[in-house]
Amino acid sequence: MNDKAATATAKSDDAVQGELYKKREKIYPREVHGIFATLRNAAVVVLLGLFYGLAWVKWDGHQSILFDLPARKFHIFGWTFWPQDFFYLALLLIAAALALFFFTAMAGRLWCGYACPQTVWTEIYMWMERKIEGGRKAHMARDKASLSGKKFGVKFAKHAVWIAFSLWTGFTFVGYFTPIEQLWQNVVTLSLGPWETFWILFYGFATYGNAGWLREQVCIYMCPYARFQSAMFDRDTLIISYDESRGEPRGARKRSADPKAAGLGDCINCGLCVQVCPTGIDIRDGLQYQCIGCAACIDVCDEVMDKMGYDRGLVRYTTENALEGKPAHVLRPRVVVYGGLILAIFVGLFYLISIRVPLEMDILRDRNALYHERTGGIVENVYTLKLINMQNEPQTFTLTADGIPGLEVILQSDEIHVASGAVQEVPLRLRANKDQLTSASAKISLTLKSRENPDVEVTETGRFLGPINR
Repeated sequence: MNDKAATATAKSDDAVQGELYKKREKIYPREVHGIFATLRNAAVVVLLGLFYGLAWVKWDGHQSILFDLPARKFHIFGWTFWPQDFFYLALLLIAAALALFFFTAMAGRLWCGYACPQTVWTEIYMWMERKIEGGRKAHMARDKASLSGKKFGVKFAKHAVWIAFSLWTGFTFVGYFTPIEQLWQNVVTLSLGPWETFWILFYGFATYGNAGWLREQVCIYMCPYARFQSAMFDRDTLIISYDESRGEPRGARKRSADPKAAGLGDCINCGLCVQVCPTGIDIRDGLQYQCIGCAACIDVCDEVMDKMGYDRGLVRYTTENALEGKPAHVLRPRVVVYGGLILAIFVGLFYLISIRVPLEMDILRDRNALYHERTGGIVENVYTLKLINMQNEPQTFTLTADGIPGLEVILQSDEIHVASGAVQEVPLRLRANKDQLTSASAKISLTLKSRENPDVEVTETGRFLGPINR
């Protein structure tokens, strides 16, 4: 290899290395208005309103949503779920995953663009930034300017507001695991526990760092969804696309100019679609994994088209088939399968919850003796009942036994009182006449029924042991 070739190769390698280790260029997204911006802002208001508000809402005298980990109770709108109810959570998570696949197959990254926590919090942080620092041009000019008292004051105010909002976010997050009113009192009285303090600061710092500093870096480099989302796309998936056949060749022109006479397409190469993109990509380069589907480029392009007197939709939601002039198909096998599974899971989930009995009973045999023989031909078995009252009110229960004629229930009292959300062990003795036993192990059933709520009833089976009656 000659010297010139070696030098060229070295330069090429340096260029590759430079691309691999490219330094981040700060993105200054331009504010945009339009139908999709309105939808995105509405999603921000609704989702953040639910997050910050639900913790303060009372439901039947209790916090509407509270995950009481020490007590292993999960209160959700009047329902109390226990670790034994993890099955419902598993079904819900499966349905959520399928819903993500369904909407992705239908219209691309709708979750990323409108409902992802990273997008939602970044939007509110950028709104606060614009209110304090001004628009895109003012922000860029201030960052380029040398440090001054005014610049320091503006930056300090912005970060102070960000940090305060982040701490409030961390406080609200912890308020779903510790009763929020109690948590507020602890904050006011400076009596927060170490774990509460840690999680408020940790979640607040994560919010401040992700939404304030990292922003698009989270979507591009940290989120795994950006990497495998393309596997759920097909040629009929609605994605944000630039109509190259209509827009090219792009170029600047006067508003009154005839683009066809000038040999130009509808794209005036203003670059606004790049300026409004929160990840800094150019949608005209085609679909890219960095695109989060926020549709900001559609709104700003439509504004430009209106000003130029052109038809809207140069950048729009469309399918690959539609761009090529082929018919698009909304109902496809994968969409039907995803939708059917989601519907089936939700129907099953609501049905199971509707028939769910907020009571659990386990029958534990005394392992010290199989049975006891009493005078008069009486056989006695000893058990321990483990009862869980999953209701928010104390309950009084009655116990009946079946399976052996004349089976007698012996308790410390005729009624069993169990406090709200309590786990209680109750000693139980069952007695039967030896003459009624047909085998050494007879199947019995115990029925526990609430006096306050007759619909709350549970039946469990067990075994009654005794001598073989010959």
